[in-house]
Amino acid sequence: MTALIELERLSKRYAAITALNEITTTIDGQIIGLLGPNGAGKSTLLKCLLGLLPFEGRARVLGLDAMTQGGEIRDRVGYMPEQEAFLAGMTAVELCTYAAELSGLPRTEAMQRAHAALYYAGLEEKRYQPIDGYSTGMKQRVKLAQALVHDPEILFLDEPTNGLDPRSREEMLELIVELPVRRNCAIVLSTHLLPDVERICDQAMIMHHGTVRFAGTIDALRGARGRDSELFVEVKAEAARLGDALTAAGAICRVTSPVA
Repeated sequence: MTALIELERLSKRYAAITALNEITTTIDGQIIGLLGPNGAGKSTLLKCLLGLLPFEGRARVLGLDAMTQGGEIRDRVGYMPEQEAFLAGMTAVELCTYAAELSGLPRTEAMQRAHAALYYAGLEEKRYQPIDGYSTGMKQRVKLAQALVHDPEILFLDEPTNGLDPRSREEMLELIVELPVRRNCAIVLSTHLLPDVERICDQAMIMHHGTVRFAGTIDALRGARGRDSELFVEVKAEAARLGDALTAAGAICRVTSPVA
């Protein structure tokens, strides 16, 4: 059986900067967490796998060569980018329909798929409104909808919970964890948040400075971490706000005595 992703000595360099350094690994599973701090090379790796960036070495996605078959890969993979890429005044329906048409779907089917994807993402009542006026959480949802509009076999999600408050973050994770069953696709979740990976992933790959430091199951990851260290912080005010900020930064945080 063909693995989702196979990498052999994959490297990506920008002049004197090595973004990815001879990565050799196999990525497989239902929901795979691609974990690492900002600048670890996660987004660069996803773009290489989609055939959007040239690279050294070999990479295969669903058995397809990322260097020579990027177009075929993009037909079968959905991509939710970290950065926003919305045209001014465009509605969610227009964006998702356009994304579906770019994937080769005829206009009528593209519109049907757009409505279905936006319904899944919880934007059915807001789908005709310009995206410019959306909240951060709604913008993340519409990015998810456009990624799955053509029913891909794999979804690459780049920091899907970035900028979200705790409630919106949990709602996004609930949408993602249901995708393999409801949409029959695998997920590669790129994030700097360890709790998100532990919460919904069955496999994990940790990156740092363009190299892979760990690849395996979530249970193996927990075992490799060993005993966690704890830091107790006492503050005079806004403990809950500090806890939210630490959680958003990737820490596992528990507020015991919130102060108004």
